[in-house]
Amino acid sequence: MSIDTSVQPAAPLPDTEPPLPHVISAAAPDASATEFLADARETVRRRLHEHAAVLLRGFQVGGVDGFDRVVRAVSGEPLTYAERSSPRSTIKGQVYTSTDYPPAEEIFLHNENSYQATWPLTLFFYCITPPDTLGATPLADTRRVLSLIDPSVREEFARRGWTVVRNFTPGFGVPWQQAFNTDDRAAVEAYCARSGIEAEWVGRDGLRTTARRRAVHQHPVTGEQVWFNHLTFFHVTTLAEEVCEGLREMLDEADLPTNTYYGDGARIPDEIVAHLRDCYRRAQRRFDWQRDDVLIVDNMLAVHGREPFTGPRKIAVAMAEPSA
Repeated sequence: MSIDTSVQPAAPLPDTEPPLPHVISAAAPDASATEFLADARETVRRRLHEHAAVLLRGFQVGGVDGFDRVVRAVSGEPLTYAERSSPRSTIKGQVYTSTDYPPAEEIFLHNENSYQATWPLTLFFYCITPPDTLGATPLADTRRVLSLIDPSVREEFARRGWTVVRNFTPGFGVPWQQAFNTDDRAAVEAYCARSGIEAEWVGRDGLRTTARRRAVHQHPVTGEQVWFNHLTFFHVTTLAEEVCEGLREMLDEADLPTNTYYGDGARIPDEIVAHLRDCYRRAQRRFDWQRDDVLIVDNMLAVHGREPFTGPRKIAVAMAEPSA
């Protein structure tokens, strides 16, 4: 399969596209977010399904406890972060820090937990402290991403699905004990069996997992087709070029911390993954964080990421509404 991926980088989408996120501003400086949601919850959810993300701006949130109340007002009980792929710290209860990566690193666009058998349908981000520069949480509509993918590529993944292989190796990435919230191997094996994951213990304390998933899904509310997967994010070429090259020189392909394949296990050509990254970037939108912003994201309708930043950026995250 070959496609033209020579145009780098692609131009952003024109401003005639629907706004992402849809912004709802407080009517008064002392307006309470939870009081607003008591009356406007259904309106917010309609806007969420239309625009893929809603930004509540200018409301009094009430810190992390207030943010937890916002989550519950919109989506009910927040979820525990399970089968982790990135380091996070618990702030309080089921409210976490955003990914604890160094400020100079970009986090590529992705749907939260789309490599799992179940995933949160709704995500919440709360700006406790905005960065000095950059540090946006860019977004892209997965309906738009799907439409931008070369039809032959899209149809191939719709037919074959995709596979993720993760190696939990001491010294590389998140340890399996942290990823699965346990140091009990039997509990990990039981979780994997329930979740359609093949688990293989490797060496003294290593774990290799393999999971086959769909690449294109139907949204449970809108019925629309969406590009919902982690295949681009987890592919080794999406890492910084020097990191990718270093890992490929150091490790056999089967031992890479993460990598993705077609659903039947065949390699995905690097140029196909480059094309997918280009489609994400073409659909990407950004906004600058302001203190007390609350961003609500439909996790199947929008991908999110993180720009590099300077300053003391602190964004809290919560997840809600399991898919099944």
